[in-house]
Amino acid sequence: MDIRVLQYFLAVAREESITKAAETLHMTQPPLSRQLKDLEEEVGKQLLIRGSKKVTLTEDGMLLRKRAEEMIALMEKTKSELSSSNENISGEIYMGSGETEAVSTIAKVAENLQKEHPLIRYHIYSGDAEHIVERLDKGLIDFGLLVEPFDNSKYDFIRLPVKDTWGVLMRKDSPLAEKESICAEDLWDKPLIISHQTAISNEMIAWLRKDVSQLNIVATYDLLYNASRFVKMGFGYAIALDKLINTSGDSNLCFRPLYPVSEAGLCIVWKKYQVFSRAAGRFIQKLKDEFAL
Repeated sequence: MDIRVLQYFLAVAREESITKAAETLHMTQPPLSRQLKDLEEEVGKQLLIRGSKKVTLTEDGMLLRKRAEEMIALMEKTKSELSSSNENISGEIYMGSGETEAVSTIAKVAENLQKEHPLIRYHIYSGDAEHIVERLDKGLIDFGLLVEPFDNSKYDFIRLPVKDTWGVLMRKDSPLAEKESICAEDLWDKPLIISHQTAISNEMIAWLRKDVSQLNIVATYDLLYNASRFVKMGFGYAIALDKLINTSGDSNLCFRPLYPVSEAGLCIVWKKYQVFSRAAGRFIQKLKDEFAL
């Protein structure tokens, strides 16, 4: 399967038109159509539905698009890694992270490394733990910043010298806003907005002393910013980590920590036995130096 043909296929998927894709690729339509037909014959599947007005993907076509995007991203990442020299380290560092204030710690390390090697570039992918781990496993990112606990059997990691605090994000005029901290019983009858990861967290279930099925879960979220808009409208109370949403000044939101206190450790992780690019290897060494490991 030729990478060049996959790029052609992605152009058609993006433009939803063979004619428009040919224009963006600076080629004529007949050879592009022939390449696509050859690709379908190679994989033994119909990938495109050629309509009168636009081209759409079949179910197999959607799968190939996802895999093609991953393969091309990995190819570009590999080319970048090989182009770096020992004397003048350059290249790309790919990192995934969930929502956490600890990103500031990583950003500080990156800043210090940038002073020594200004040609290094960083690509930050945001997502929940499941998506970050998926990209780690596929080699699409070098590092992931994960909130504990996580399955560390496949990964090496450095535990960061910071922790996040779990609590409840709510409106300032909510009844619970009068409390300095929030107990499990306070939430049993409240409409709750929780992250997908929290929904399956044994630690959070143990703190709540209730099974998720016994709680009034009105919404789940991946990104707290989006969930905060629901909280702002009075939709419910969001169980979340501190310092992610501005609750100062004119904000009508406030954050109250859980009691007993529940903290989340944070780790920068990478695949075991991973061969680092020069840029990524220097980054991990910088992390170890910063944290005296």
